[in-house]
Amino acid sequence: MTESVLVSVAWPYANGPRHIGHVAGFGVPSDVFARYQRMSGRNVLMVSGTDEHGTPLLVQADKEGVHVKELCDRYNRQIVEDLAGLGLSYDLFTRTTTRNHYAVVQELFRGLNDNGYMLKETTKGAVSPSTGRTLPDRYIEGTCPICQADGARGDQCDNCGNQLDPIDLIQPVSKINGETPDFVETEHYLLDLPSLAEALGSWLRTRESWRPNVLKFSLNLLDDLRPRAMTRDIDWGVPIPVDGWQDNPAKKLYVWFDAVVGYLSASIEWAWRKGEPDAWQEWWQNPETLSYYFMGKDNITFHSQIWPAELLGYAGKGAKGGETHALGELNLPTEVVSSEFLTMSGSKFSSSKGVVIYVKDFLKEFGADPLRYFIAVAGPENTDSDFTWDEFVRRVNNELANGWGNLVNRTVSMAHKNFGEVPEPGELTDADRAILELTARQLDEVGENISRSRFRAGVTAAMHAVGEANAYIASQEPWKLAKNEEDRGRLATVLWTALQAVSDCNVMLTPFLPHIAQQVHETLGRDGIWAAQPEIREVTDDAPVDLVGVGLPEKGQSYPIITGDYTVEQARWERIDVEPGTPLEKPKPIIRKLDPELAETGPDWAPVMG
Repeated sequence: MTESVLVSVAWPYANGPRHIGHVAGFGVPSDVFARYQRMSGRNVLMVSGTDEHGTPLLVQADKEGVHVKELCDRYNRQIVEDLAGLGLSYDLFTRTTTRNHYAVVQELFRGLNDNGYMLKETTKGAVSPSTGRTLPDRYIEGTCPICQADGARGDQCDNCGNQLDPIDLIQPVSKINGETPDFVETEHYLLDLPSLAEALGSWLRTRESWRPNVLKFSLNLLDDLRPRAMTRDIDWGVPIPVDGWQDNPAKKLYVWFDAVVGYLSASIEWAWRKGEPDAWQEWWQNPETLSYYFMGKDNITFHSQIWPAELLGYAGKGAKGGETHALGELNLPTEVVSSEFLTMSGSKFSSSKGVVIYVKDFLKEFGADPLRYFIAVAGPENTDSDFTWDEFVRRVNNELANGWGNLVNRTVSMAHKNFGEVPEPGELTDADRAILELTARQLDEVGENISRSRFRAGVTAAMHAVGEANAYIASQEPWKLAKNEEDRGRLATVLWTALQAVSDCNVMLTPFLPHIAQQVHETLGRDGIWAAQPEIREVTDDAPVDLVGVGLPEKGQSYPIITGDYTVEQARWERIDVEPGTPLEKPKPIIRKLDPELAETGPDWAPVMG
């Protein structure tokens, strides 16, 4: 039976275009993983969308002087274009302002509430004195009352890992305008995390394969679990489906309650858009299905604590027991794959501070695969990493162009010039067999690393095979063999062997470099789609199912989604034999070398700072 794999990708805020720091954390790693799983024959569902609720959207809308929905529409479309341009192979990339999403979010809330895992309490909430608007926990910073570290947020301290409340902070200030917030009494629904702590801990302690930093952080959260507010005093968001609350325009569900439910709601939307409304159940109700969640490190708590707690409570798995509800018992995450931060010359990417390289600018000038390669080989997988133009130019010129591009170009050029086709090999020598055995081993090693979310090790292993294939050609000197007619048989064997090594390397590099992989596929004289690309499709929000919910958005809004038919691609995680007699054309360069001066100056839209 074909294994099913759910790839759940963090939902980017629709409050601005994406910069390369964003896609280094959630975008490229998740797509490398999904493409490898599809190539391995697994049944993949990759979902996400734009996160369009919460204070950050309202703050940005105020800055731009537009209604928040207009802001969401504009940046949703920009983000869709950025991510599709990067080649991220979503089965569905949608948004949180859909009728379906509202209905699914409210179903989860009702189930948790019915099972007793939502507590109604009067708490102290932070309010901006100048605007009267609620301040989210993450928009308040101060000194941690536990470890005394500066820069602790209102929800947690990254230094000591403890969960906090904004009122706990010493000298709290708003990140929006620096003012000291007022704390006022307000009634909210809180997720009863303490009653779910035992079930949550039992599950977490089985997650031995997680990245050590993610597992340690997640287990530390268990030491100080407190009820956490899942509603907010805000006029923009999903209504609270409780009598007396659902019609209150100033009370909405917390954006982080609503956002993580998006993985489920997107799966359900994908199923009905596919015309198979129950298809989502394979990824959510089949206990054999594997599910992987990709994000930056600042979102670990929501994926290893809040979301699993919601799933456990909805299924009645906590200390209070409870019933299963309309969506059934839903799978917990198999793994939370969190990346660290990508910085630029030591500074965390920040649009507000002008430390930013936008994806759209990068794609326009350099294309997708050079960025994908840099993120894979030098990105923030386990530690923060720094983006510099000097390092980018070095990686592209020395590794991609001189290494991979040169291997493809000179191998196919010599075969085309001397034979016009893939030559028929003679008997292989020890050297020939050695390089083919090496590429076969590397294929296994690269696959093993990707399957364990070790992307840097994976791409490094692939590029090792590229280097060895180049060394094989250098040692066999086919240009000398071509000068002597009596060596023509040996020339054919060397070039066939080199072409097979190129084909093997292309398989290994396909998840990382899908656009270039398609070019190499064609350069090897092959037809059809090797690595399928996503497409942007305009759709209408009018689900052909009965939705149960309150305050659902109006029917008929039009919006773009990312989707794709990845079943048409030929890419498989195995050796693809090169067939003698296959016609070969004179190859065109597949990787453009960059001007070395770029390393010193950067482009004019993101210059190197003096």
